[in-house]
Amino acid sequence: MSLKLLVLLNFALAAYLTGLIWTVQLVHYPSFAFVAADKFVAFHRAHSSRMGWVVMAPMVAELGLAGWLAWQGRALGGSVWWSLALVVFIWAVTFFVSVPFHNRLAQGFDYIAIDGLVRTNWLRTLAWTARCSLLGYILWRLL
Repeated sequence: MSLKLLVLLNFALAAYLTGLIWTVQLVHYPSFAFVAADKFVAFHRAHSSRMGWVVMAPMVAELGLAGWLAWQGRALGGSVWWSLALVVFIWAVTFFVSVPFHNRLAQGFDYIAIDGLVRTNWLRTLAWTARCSLLGYILWRLL
């Protein structure tokens, strides 16, 4: 695969996930607070199963492509390694911060957990935004 195509695929996935995370950050997660407590467990179960389809496959693809880019694009300098580092950071925050909040919410409505999820999700939102911007810059340099 050409380096330009690899950067473009990384950028496309990052753009998709950046748009998705901003929607989750500003619309979806804050709306958790408005779900009735007696319906929250069913709501959260549906959310978790449906979001898995939307998020997990692109995140796995992004991790693989980011690693490939870091290796194949070594001549581009440190920016490709920063791009990979941002993906690793996003995965770490997802599994060590967001997933525990979701595990608490799977037990029922918990405003403190919802607030914590919204506040800590800024880490992923900003990291994906930074990665998308960085890849846009790398792509611009290649054109």
